[in-house]
Amino acid sequence: MILSVMGLIDSVTAAFESPSPSDRPDDGSKRAYWCDDCNNRIRDVDINGEPVCPDCGDEMRFERSTGRDCAC
Repeated sequence: MILSVMGLIDSVTAAFESPSPSDRPDDGSKRAYWCDDCNNRIRDVDINGEPVCPDCGDEMRFERSTGRDCAC
């Protein structure tokens, strides 16, 4: 009984875990742009042209963080 409950818990946990960075395809993203006022983040591969916030229209700042699972 305990083993089946543990197996169920492990299955549910695995279903909700995000893939590790090595499991994700490399789409070329190296950075992200942020709007500090609106808390918007747009990855560099999702921007065409100048990085401006879609909500307020202000220029977004560039940020790159290494060693994490996102380009943020």
